Amino acid sequence: MDSFPRTQMLKAIFLPFVSTSHLIPLVDIARIFAVHGGVEVTIIATTANAIIFQSSIDRDANRGHSIRTHVVKFPQVPGLPQGMESINSSTPKDMAYKVSEGLSLLKGEFQQLFRDMKPDFIVSDMFYPWTVDAANELGVPRLIYIGGTYIAHCAMDSLERFSPHTKVESDSETFLLPGLPHKLEMTRSQIPDRFKSPNDYFNYVMKMVKESEEKSFGSILKSFYALEGAYEDHYKTIRGTKSWNLGPVSSWANQDASDKASRGHAKEEEEKGLFAWLDSKAEDSVVYVSFGSMNKFSSAQLVEIAHGLEDSGYDFIWVVGKIIEGDEDVTGEFLQEFEKRMETSNKGYVIHGWAPQLLILEHPATGAVVTHCGMNTLIESVDAGLPMVTWPLFAEQFFNEKLLVDVLKIGVSVGAKKWKNWSELGNYVVKREDIRKAIALLMGDEEEYQEIRGRVRKLSDASKKAIKIGGSSYNNLKELIGELKSFKLQKINGETQAVA
Repeated sequence: MDSFPRTQMLKAIFLPFVSTSHLIPLVDIARIFAVHGGVEVTIIATTANAIIFQSSIDRDANRGHSIRTHVVKFPQVPGLPQGMESINSSTPKDMAYKVSEGLSLLKGEFQQLFRDMKPDFIVSDMFYPWTVDAANELGVPRLIYIGGTYIAHCAMDSLERFSPHTKVESDSETFLLPGLPHKLEMTRSQIPDRFKSPNDYFNYVMKMVKESEEKSFGSILKSFYALEGAYEDHYKTIRGTKSWNLGPVSSWANQDASDKASRGHAKEEEEKGLFAWLDSKAEDSVVYVSFGSMNKFSSAQLVEIAHGLEDSGYDFIWVVGKIIEGDEDVTGEFLQEFEKRMETSNKGYVIHGWAPQLLILEHPATGAVVTHCGMNTLIESVDAGLPMVTWPLFAEQFFNEKLLVDVLKIGVSVGAKKWKNWSELGNYVVKREDIRKAIALLMGDEEEYQEIRGRVRKLSDASKKAIKIGGSSYNNLKELIGELKSFKLQKINGETQAVA
């Protein structure tokens, strides 16, 4: 895409939320605006959060693009440890509230930065609804970044409009989600708690999010049209707002190997052993198992996962989440023995903490993914052409599973039946036999599962075309920047006429 001349460059502020699953994609979107849209970008982040992505920003700036990070100091909140500035699986629930308190204290500083920097538009995470009023005060557009898929937000709208979950007798009885482009059925146990509890605090949060979206210039999502175009169209109709799909954002922003390698909490020395192991494996022979940055499992579930992977007989990479407090000794000892056994057999590779996911997914040896159906992993797996074993846990993930299994038919469900809050362990345990079966089905030679592989590879091709010249996401970015530029020119002309 041709960049605007320097004198006409749009200036933008991006304000990402402080959880990795929201932070990284919005930073990727900011980089797309700078690198492919010719926009002068400033990302506002706190010290610890900026560290996660700063190397990517430095590389973009060194390549001649106008992008920088403005770092703000996280306020001291009583009882909050120094450097704890994000909400992820390792953040205790009481500390998450304190992080939120710190963000509230930063609101005034953020607003002053908006005034001082005088942007032409602001892009902020959905969990900063107040930014729409701050943008209106400056007379500039605010774009809201909405996490998740279009299908998830359409499904949640269906629940709010028609309340089909209130018309069944039990949590296990299926009901149809009315008004959607496809016939999708769920159970009450699979939908978020807020739909079953009118006084749930998150209902209030999402009400604020929706109201701020209605007052915004439009929304940005990280999907692409070939993935869920029917739901993109449906969403625009039911919401009555503008929306631009700019995905797959991770592959668009991270086209260089150095970008992919350093994304997130990269550890170069640890990765050498991982890729030497992957290089030793046959094509499409390895199952990649990851449940995202927000998840934690009970000890009982970790044990079942370990046995399910081992019993499947396939090579695997398993990104192990946080071990819950109090269980470190027992679970840690079990996992140590398991890891030693896998090292001896050379069948499995266990990663604790952050994994270089983009590089793992695009490696020829990787053949399938076991996923929580979080949007980042979902779209990155599709982009890599990998079928998925679906294991939704919380947030909008059970809706995303419907997209993969029922609509696109590129996934096999492990059989998860119960939604849980991100901060809780939940009391539902998926058994090792169900894990083994799902992996065996997806990695097997049966015609049905070869068809799954064929479908996901076609979507992978469409994903790559979406960000090329003339592709759906490319055109969306071009259109959006054109509208923002027109808004700026109209504002300048209006001010000139007013002065005259």
